[in-house]
Amino acid sequence: MLTLLETTTMEERPMTQPPTFAAPTARAEPTAAPVAPSVKMQTEALCAWFGKNKVLQGISLPILEKRVTALIGPSGCGKSTFIRCLNRLHEVIPGAKMDGRVLLDNEDVYVRGMDPVGLRRRVGMVFQRPNPFPTLSIRDNVLAGWKLAGLRPKDPDTLVEKALNQAALWNEVKDSLNRNGASLSGGQQQRLCIARALALEPEVLLMDEPCSALDPIATAKVEELIHELGQKYTIVIVTHSMQQAARVSHHTAFLYMGDLVEYNATDALFTRPADRRTEDYITGRFG
Repeated sequence: MLTLLETTTMEERPMTQPPTFAAPTARAEPTAAPVAPSVKMQTEALCAWFGKNKVLQGISLPILEKRVTALIGPSGCGKSTFIRCLNRLHEVIPGAKMDGRVLLDNEDVYVRGMDPVGLRRRVGMVFQRPNPFPTLSIRDNVLAGWKLAGLRPKDPDTLVEKALNQAALWNEVKDSLNRNGASLSGGQQQRLCIARALALEPEVLLMDEPCSALDPIATAKVEELIHELGQKYTIVIVTHSMQQAARVSHHTAFLYMGDLVEYNATDALFTRPADRRTEDYITGRFG
């Protein structure tokens, strides 16, 4: 694992003297203060179990709108379980249960009457390994979420083109949409899965180690895609790569043994961690 010292931080960049300017001849208008992002999702005292094994210890975490939030921590610390609780995939596992609250636009997603299928259209998921449907074409893979929900878009062709463009895959496959989706390379398959999730027009996109099975070139493409999508979507990404979290996320949460140890802006967490356990983890002393 690379250590924190091998990444480039703001403190390591050479400082230059700021340029000087002549005094303005007219009074400059004050610039508007940047608008703070709102909270899109939030967990309150979230706990989760597999049978009698408690894997989340009461996590309260805000997820900011149109920002990328990275979850880091050693294997088994509860990262994947956490994001599966956000769109109620945790509950489909036999013996799994949860407690606490998960809010989407201040509405509890576990409230009686909430449709889990409808929720998963709003909160999409991209899994660790690319999982296109092997018997479907590229086009039908993109539309698969609609068909599974028993719905049909008004203009399927336009939707397919839009989703593949958003996933930076359109130019590579536009002349072979009837080709089997499983015939694509690993990186292309993962971007196809991202397009499939985006075709449902979600508000939040959950990504569970989306680059763990990809080569460096494919990883770079997916990271660039995450950076672009983060301007339009609320994204939560689980990653074991400290460098990836530093490159793609605005905020980072460090989980350890089911607890939320620290949450902060990514630059601050990596350069000035408030908890010794965070510093030990990101510098490679454990994990």
